[in-house]
Amino acid sequence: MEYYLSTEQMSVGYGGVPVLEHVEIGVRPGEILTLIGPNGSGKSTILKSMIGQLRLLAGTVVIDGRPLSGMREQELSQKLSIVMTERLRAELMTCWDVAATGRYPYTGRLGLLSAEDRRKVDEAIRMVHAEDYAESAFSQISDGQRQRLLLARAICQEPEVVVLDEPTSFLDIRHKLEVLEILKTMAREKRMAVIMSLHELDLAQKISDRVVCIAHRRVDRVGTPEEIFRDDYIMKLYGIEKGSYNALFGCVEMAPAAGEPSVFVIAGGGSGIGLYRQLQQKNIAFAAGILQENDLDYPVARALAARLISVPPYALPDISVLEEAKKIMKQCGAVICRTKVFGEGNRANQELLAFAREQGLCKAPGAVPR
Repeated sequence: MEYYLSTEQMSVGYGGVPVLEHVEIGVRPGEILTLIGPNGSGKSTILKSMIGQLRLLAGTVVIDGRPLSGMREQELSQKLSIVMTERLRAELMTCWDVAATGRYPYTGRLGLLSAEDRRKVDEAIRMVHAEDYAESAFSQISDGQRQRLLLARAICQEPEVVVLDEPTSFLDIRHKLEVLEILKTMAREKRMAVIMSLHELDLAQKISDRVVCIAHRRVDRVGTPEEIFRDDYIMKLYGIEKGSYNALFGCVEMAPAAGEPSVFVIAGGGSGIGLYRQLQQKNIAFAAGILQENDLDYPVARALAARLISVPPYALPDISVLEEAKKIMKQCGAVICRTKVFGEGNRANQELLAFAREQGLCKAPGAVPR
């Protein structure tokens, strides 16, 4: 399928000085394309250049097979809708009025709305679930509600492409999810091509069909979320030196506490994750084990533990692994067990718990040293 909006050898920047050169990306109908990358890498510059807010230093932006620069404003407005981060000044307008501005490319010089225009405004407001405050002053609603109304305006415009710069900025998690769900609906049901920038990697991983990575004054990589969101690549892309990124969970972890471990944690099946993070927050180095490498606890333990005793997926620890764990336990001097049930696969941890009790090392399950 051909791209509906694409760039050809595009160079962008300010004052004649390029920020990125030879940018070639494109988005298809019904597709969500997301730009990610470090602050200052040029994501917003690319978007502003694609929509004509910044003059291109070189290259071309093509929409529906035609250069954007050669299109009349009204025609372009019927093909392209823009939701940027700049605040909209609408002190005397209701929310309905703001959404209705999306119909102006179709109303002629007088800007009069027909009955059909009004129907489409109402439909768009229902689509973003903003009926309850449609008649409220736009200047008096929350950031999340404003973002919904700006999406309603884009829907009213009936474009082929929607371009958004950080649409989830300043929103709480509920409104972030609601906005992205609306964008997904616009892409899937309306067949709009969606291109946007996002800072939240966990959301970009879940909403995107394809991802464009911007770094080092260039498009560094383009691919599906499965191709892009890998621990080693994301850490390289963002230059992460303290802490780590976990592609499996779509989250970051802080750097582990320094020093020798003073607590040994027996856990598994996700039961240890909260404790691992508590210990890290209190700057307490800890050891963890024995974990199979496919255990839910393993990725976080690998990121945060000073010592980790593990075995391959589905493998049972041999006597040498068990003895190593006991040795580290004694060195730590304190053991916290978060596991309540021991199956055949973690009998070794049951033995470790019995050993810790014999040695007087056990702390209460909820205990965290101060």
